[in-house]
Amino acid sequence: MATALDQLKTMTVVVADTGDINSIEKYRPRDSTTNPSLITAAAQMPAYAPIVDEALKWAVAETTKATPSPASKAKRDEEVVKRAIDRLAVEFGLRILKIVSGRVSTEVDARLSFDTKATIDKAHAIIAQYAAAGMTKDRILIKIASTWEGIKAAEQLEKEGIHCNLTLLFGMHQAVACAEANATLISPFVGRILDWYKKSTGKASYPQAEDPGVLSVTKIYNYFKRYGHKTEVMGASFRNLGEIIELAGCDLLTIAPSLLAELDASTATLVRKLDPKAAATMHIEKIPMDEATFRKMHETDRMANDKLAEGIAGFSKALEELEKLLATKLAQIEA
Repeated sequence: MATALDQLKTMTVVVADTGDINSIEKYRPRDSTTNPSLITAAAQMPAYAPIVDEALKWAVAETTKATPSPASKAKRDEEVVKRAIDRLAVEFGLRILKIVSGRVSTEVDARLSFDTKATIDKAHAIIAQYAAAGMTKDRILIKIASTWEGIKAAEQLEKEGIHCNLTLLFGMHQAVACAEANATLISPFVGRILDWYKKSTGKASYPQAEDPGVLSVTKIYNYFKRYGHKTEVMGASFRNLGEIIELAGCDLLTIAPSLLAELDASTATLVRKLDPKAAATMHIEKIPMDEATFRKMHETDRMANDKLAEGIAGFSKALEELEKLLATKLAQIEA
């Protein structure tokens, strides 16, 4: 009997939600996604110390090339760490791409989420590093937070042939704006939506099919298929196996290693829940989208408003932790 994981792979592209290369080798997903929290966690694992060292050495060389005579050692170290963060994400990405047959998502600094130009510039820098390592841009997804500014950055990048994964997505307004910007992929956060509803209602749990995160992704998926949007839907941030089971058939699902292990250990029959043909015939009202509509809908959607702000703050904090880690490591190397 095929495992639940094998069954899922027949109807949905399975993506590994991890920076742990060993887990990716074990479960062999088609794609892989990373984020600042995952990269920070992986960077602290002894097994990946050589990758951290490599990133720092590269950053030192690049900083020396760009600024041979820095104003001070403190300024120079700050620049090295900044460069090393991007390089570390690229180093993990390059190693992941040796394992997966598809794409890797590499995230733009979350602290740039409300700056369209800075996001575009950072995306160009990331793509340039991959290109210098011989990796073509069709295998890279630039991961950007689903703010209005982030979506506009993705729209421009897509016109340049740079594919984007819009993350920290919680509301229908974000999804529609991403689709109209022709983003390659969106990552609605199933588990974080559930977290918000449990906290706001005081409910300890929801029945599998009534999980608010599942309902949100199902609604987005059906809307995209009904109106022929090419943007793919990738459910993310799962809290339990039930959420994955209810979204079987979604374009892609990005799943943490612990839940991949549960799927691989199960031989229960998996039923397809999301179907593009069924969605194409549904009566769904079209949502006209512009900046004013987006901002109005965002302000009135408390859950999306709260979770987007929380997500950006969380990823920013992870980057600050990574900066401290790299600064300490840099001092050790140079000592």
